[in-house]
Amino acid sequence: MDWKTCSRASRRVAAKWPIPEMQQRPKLIAIVGGSGAGKTCLAHRLQQELSPAASCLSLDNFYLDRGSLPLKKRENVNYDHPRAIDWQQFEFVLCACRGGKCAFAPRYNFATHTRMFHAETFLPTPVVLVEGLWLLVRPRVRSLFDFSIYLDCPAQLRLERRLERDAIERGREPNTVREQFWKTVAPMHERFVEPQMPLADVVFRHALDIAAIKNLAKAIRDLAAEEKTRTAISSLNLPVITSARIATDTRSNYKHALLQQQG
Repeated sequence: MDWKTCSRASRRVAAKWPIPEMQQRPKLIAIVGGSGAGKTCLAHRLQQELSPAASCLSLDNFYLDRGSLPLKKRENVNYDHPRAIDWQQFEFVLCACRGGKCAFAPRYNFATHTRMFHAETFLPTPVVLVEGLWLLVRPRVRSLFDFSIYLDCPAQLRLERRLERDAIERGREPNTVREQFWKTVAPMHERFVEPQMPLADVVFRHALDIAAIKNLAKAIRDLAAEEKTRTAISSLNLPVITSARIATDTRSNYKHALLQQQG
């Protein structure tokens, strides 16, 4: 189902099942970071804390369908480049969420590199937690978010997490995962993911404990109720870094780790 078909279907669903009017416009929270940085985990933990007022949306489901390509060619596509995403449909769904309207969100099969036949009807809640690699790369998409979080995580830890995830969820061999990580994931991270760090409202360099999660969830809840601004959240007493200088330091360390692996 392409984005035009989805948009027409979304409008029909919205007309048939309108969402009760919200007191405030839904707030979109971007959770950005490299592959294996913990984006999905943080999104789900925040969703639990904010339940039932929060829902999750993943950029991963908006990869372009590669069903028209032979399997061998599908495997050679660079899925770690932002051009692998259907940005037009993603932007349509985000705009629908901001307007408090339901939309059809695609579902992606990473084993076959194709979209599943049936899309998911996504109903926006007062808080929509969106997680993905490149949410802040495109200015027009970035402008749709009310608050953004960047998760800064060491490359080796991200690789270890990716090894576990890809083996269990995507049926991939460890050697293949390692080769892909250092051949395409790491260079694309340096080129596209890491430069988003200075664009985020806050940067987390450490895993958040339960107390920090609850504190962040409360701040997001206040933002949704328009009792707190994004600037106020940025100044919370959390283990965060908001200085762009950190991005420069991290980039230098990351290049060193990448050169070691390539050597």
